[in-house]
Amino acid sequence: MMCFNLRTRITYIAIFCIVLTASLGCGDSRVENLLLRANEEWVQGRNHSAIELFNAVLEISPSGPHAEESLYRLGEIYYFGLGETAKAISYFQEVVNMRPRGEFAYGAQKYIAEIVELSFRDLDQAIIEYQKLINEYKKPEEHPEQQFRIAAIYFKKHNYEQALVEFDILVESYPKNQWSEEAYLRITEILHNMERCSDAREKYSQFRVLYPKSTFSGEMEFVMASCLEEEGKLKLAYNRFKKLEGDYKYPALLKMKLEGIEGRIKKGGKSRRKIPRRYRRKS
Repeated sequence: MMCFNLRTRITYIAIFCIVLTASLGCGDSRVENLLLRANEEWVQGRNHSAIELFNAVLEISPSGPHAEESLYRLGEIYYFGLGETAKAISYFQEVVNMRPRGEFAYGAQKYIAEIVELSFRDLDQAIIEYQKLINEYKKPEEHPEQQFRIAAIYFKKHNYEQALVEFDILVESYPKNQWSEEAYLRITEILHNMERCSDAREKYSQFRVLYPKSTFSGEMEFVMASCLEEEGKLKLAYNRFKKLEGDYKYPALLKMKLEGIEGRIKKGGKSRRKIPRRYRRKS
């Protein structure tokens, strides 16, 4: 029984398609049909047969739109289907290099930034890759998300001052945007933990005007109540926390806050034992 390795099978498919192209004189349609079949295999979850077919397309048509799509799909298969991120990013990079303004280039660059951040955990390079999405592509409707990602990475890096700068760029450049809405929350949390509650209140006031029905309102109120607690205004803080009962998304944390303040009030408002600050939210 004759056995063929993967490369041999790809070559036979390519030769078969070339022969059909030469005999029938309709190369584009044959490549398109092959590409269609490859996409069908990918959608059905038959990753390895899809890889063979996309590689066959590349053998016949190594450049141009068909090649760009094949490289892009190969990147997606290795990323989502097989979990081989290093191989996936190489295909996405080929797409970007082949035609930086092509149909698939922006999507490929997004994948590159995501893989670098989440899989490779190279945060400095991830910032560069997300910045490329803002600087090099005319997709202004997606710039707020990329700016948010950049700010969030600085947060991950514990560079809170720069995270504030980046979040401020977002809220100032893209007001009334869903990403700016969450950015206000992140800003007030950081300011609170930097003991800058007066600045946090200013941002909170802006937030209430811009997003009066925000889903983040409860979390913003929690930050404001926390500021009162830090300032020793325990009764005001308690009442503000109390108003959140039934609406706050972290009821166990709210209960802990209320019980802690009750205990402090009973002891005459003495300062609680100092605990190292930790940012509660993670990007």
